[in-house]
Amino acid sequence: MEDILQVLQTSWPILLMVVIFYFLLWRPQKKQQKERANLLGSLKKGQKIVTIGGIYGEIVELDDEKVKVQVSEKVELTFARSAIANVLSKKNKEEK
Repeated sequence: MEDILQVLQTSWPILLMVVIFYFLLWRPQKKQQKERANLLGSLKKGQKIVTIGGIYGEIVELDDEKVKVQVSEKVELTFARSAIANVLSKKNKEEK
């Protein structure tokens, strides 16, 4: 019985660090990954977007892996779907 108590007394700091690690690092990162997957999965033709390189444009064509973005008249660029950083909302469009 004393051995078990001693093990618990020496290992509680490690258990505390694991719990802190979970709540401060792992859980928020998983939430962010889920939000990103939802963003990339909900892309639609006609949406205004920003790429991770800072290029603004409108989606004109998309498939599972690629997105064709019109950046100006007669200029269309093809990106990997994962290169989309953000979808601009109507509020962002009105501010410009």
